[in-house]
Amino acid sequence: MLNLERLEKLLELGDYVDVRINVGETTTLTLKDGNIEEISSGFGNGVAVRVLYKNGWGFATSNIVSEKEVESLLERAYKMAKLSNKYSEKDIKLKDYKTVIDKYKMMGKINPIDVDIEEKKEIIMETYKIMVDEKIKSISVSYSDGFSRKLYLNSEGSRIEGEITRCIMYMNCVSRENGNLQYGSERAGGFGFEEIKNNYKTLASEAKNRAIRLLNAKPCPKGKFKVILDPELAGVFIHEAVGHASEADLVLQNDSVFKDKLGEKVGSEYVSVVDDSTIKGAFGSYVYDDEGVKGRKTTIIEDGILKTFLHSRETAGRMDAELTGNGRAEGLNRPIVRMSNTYIKPGDWTFEELLEDTKNGIFLKGSRGGQVDTGKGLFQFSAVEAYLIEGGKLTTILKDAGLSGEILDILFKVDAITKDFKLSVGYCGKDGQSVPVGDGGGFVRTIATVS
Repeated sequence: MLNLERLEKLLELGDYVDVRINVGETTTLTLKDGNIEEISSGFGNGVAVRVLYKNGWGFATSNIVSEKEVESLLERAYKMAKLSNKYSEKDIKLKDYKTVIDKYKMMGKINPIDVDIEEKKEIIMETYKIMVDEKIKSISVSYSDGFSRKLYLNSEGSRIEGEITRCIMYMNCVSRENGNLQYGSERAGGFGFEEIKNNYKTLASEAKNRAIRLLNAKPCPKGKFKVILDPELAGVFIHEAVGHASEADLVLQNDSVFKDKLGEKVGSEYVSVVDDSTIKGAFGSYVYDDEGVKGRKTTIIEDGILKTFLHSRETAGRMDAELTGNGRAEGLNRPIVRMSNTYIKPGDWTFEELLEDTKNGIFLKGSRGGQVDTGKGLFQFSAVEAYLIEGGKLTTILKDAGLSGEILDILFKVDAITKDFKLSVGYCGKDGQSVPVGDGGGFVRTIATVS
């Protein structure tokens, strides 16, 4: 057992020190075309320390959890910080934050670690069976879960202990007919195993059915159209094009289209974008970020006006801004500015009203990834499927639909959002780190280039 009082006495080097200790276990199952290819589980321990000396950071990690190891890491990080300070061109000042003493748990109704591996295997196999069809030529299913105990200490007196579980399951299939290949996928996840258990049958059927119906889809027309984005694609657009551009570290690196636009109009009056780590059960939620700052709801854009950026303690200090609790890290990596659950605020339309009012255009569903240049403000995304809107109704199913354009142009042309609210589950990558996030909102109408 670690002596926390003894550990806290070690935090006296430099101008600021923090220590993160993670102890956890994970389980992974993967299936490919009816065969279980992997069932694995493992335990992991680790320590990460940061030391700030004037304008230089030192950072060190180890998979050995002991007071002696922490002391050694701190000494090493302190030397790095002093060396880093010699070459630093930044003026680092951490935003002040209160001392926090707290314990918390983030778990669902069913702890996935308590679920027998045989039950997990049965669900994987049943998912496969649901997706089997003569037109489906390939099926893959993967499941993973994790449980971690976290301890956070800093030289300002904070001590935060947490227990967290998460699980996620991906269902993918490929259909083929007359040389035509199409793809269907779904995913489920959350803090408790009930998110898998309650949803996998419906989602597996939807993935299969989508892959099959796309076999009859016609090529999507190209050009500028009125488009309606479903909550998943709207969420991906907001996450990638707006959320990342609002991360203060990218702003400080001159890599954001939002630089120097605080207080200015960056979208239509219908556009309000929120990042909120406090949404109960949402995949990107957390109680505290990895700098010991309480998670919160942050309005990035309100009625088209850019209100704030997302911050770590360093970026908030450098920009003299309010803390938002977005200093996050994957495992033992150093914290950087990351989103949590990011969404476009719902409006007051129903989907049926929006379709009828749109008359003619294209409805885009789901996301198959894309690219964003946050500095130049350009984006390109691929939808999973699409439909023509003719006479206010969905008609022809379409394939190979893409969405591209300028971030600000699209935001200014948003003129309607439905009252729906849905968040996707998944992971976001940045600087080699992947963290759980949620993104979404309602159905969004704008004008964009379909490519």
